[in-house]
Amino acid sequence: MTQRLVIFDVDGTLVDSQGHILAAMAQAFGSVGRDVPAREQVLAIVGLSLPVAVARLAPDLDTGAQTQLVVAYKDAFATLRAQDLSPLYPGAAETLAALAARQDVVLGIATGKSRRGLDHLVAAHDWAGRFATLQVADDHPSKPHPSMIHACLRETGIAPENAVMVGDTTYDMDMARAAGVHGLGVSWGYHPPAALGVHVVNDFLSLPQALAQVWSKGAA
Repeated sequence: MTQRLVIFDVDGTLVDSQGHILAAMAQAFGSVGRDVPAREQVLAIVGLSLPVAVARLAPDLDTGAQTQLVVAYKDAFATLRAQDLSPLYPGAAETLAALAARQDVVLGIATGKSRRGLDHLVAAHDWAGRFATLQVADDHPSKPHPSMIHACLRETGIAPENAVMVGDTTYDMDMARAAGVHGLGVSWGYHPPAALGVHVVNDFLSLPQALAQVWSKGAA
């Protein structure tokens, strides 16, 4: 039996975290006396590692001020997260459970979140043991560098042609291409679906069939 690997992005794919992201970014920019960028600009950088995201949002700030922004964002997000958990997208929990129950499927995560943030999410949703590999921004270059996917493949022993990256941003799809795995987009996230350049699903119920179609194509 061929083992298949499904790697999920988190923010904008599994979790609708935009409320916390926007609020935390507003607090962070306020801490350095700056107006927060427009909503569209903030959501456009979701998925990048935080220092890279901040540098894109505030390229005119010096390194020290950008570092202050990063720290302020992390602190604000942690406070918001402790008060209220960002919701899963409809069908996410059920689809993950169904995929995890299959003997031929292994699940993984590749996210721009920190290890602390992902550990909190896994604990909150009782996902301990559900994912065979968990890759975070703390340990890798920012997306779209393929390092996270390479680590997923290495830790699971699954060949690239049998792996799919599921995400909502161009960073996810560019990362998939760079790693030589399949990419599968979702329409409910933070980048326009037309920009992803791959097949896009409109709800989680459609994901298993879309995965089967992707794997039937062979190598990425």
